[in-house]
Amino acid sequence: MKLYIKYMVSLRCKMLVKEELTKLGLDYTALNLGMVETMEEITLEKRIQLKKNLLKSGLELLDDKKSILIEKIKNVIIEMIHHTDEIPKTNYSGYLSEKLGYDYTYLSNTFSEVKGITIQHYIIMHKIERVKELLLYDELNLVEIAYKLHYSSPAHLSNQFKKITGLTPSYYKKLKVKRTQNLENL
Repeated sequence: MKLYIKYMVSLRCKMLVKEELTKLGLDYTALNLGMVETMEEITLEKRIQLKKNLLKSGLELLDDKKSILIEKIKNVIIEMIHHTDEIPKTNYSGYLSEKLGYDYTYLSNTFSEVKGITIQHYIIMHKIERVKELLLYDELNLVEIAYKLHYSSPAHLSNQFKKITGLTPSYYKKLKVKRTQNLENL
């Protein structure tokens, strides 16, 4: 049986979920990307208790199919942008369809209906957040960041960055330097 739990892909959240499953004596075979696969059917009583316990920790057990699908879409996007360097062999729509086993039009319509934004916009927002992280780490230049995040060019990345943040990547990076200097002068 599969359970879908809304949580950030982090070690802390994963540990909280494991702890709650163990408390209720639930054996599981897989725990990743917001999904837990249990070895047995879960009684309604245990399901309700798990839901309550997770909620206390700020986590949510998802019940309705649309919410579950939206979380799966978000988790695949986050994993793709923030946690892997692997270049998808297809475009993002093909990648999502392949990973989730649904037609992209269905995924896109469902996501837009529930979240009020397109999947494409959600991907762009996460890519820009990743660009910010990489700029702050100061290990890669803009050309390398553009390549890493599959932009067609550094100019395309810069235009998208400015459109979303109102700043150029170089100005954003300068702000970081100024903040660091100000903190050192305290």
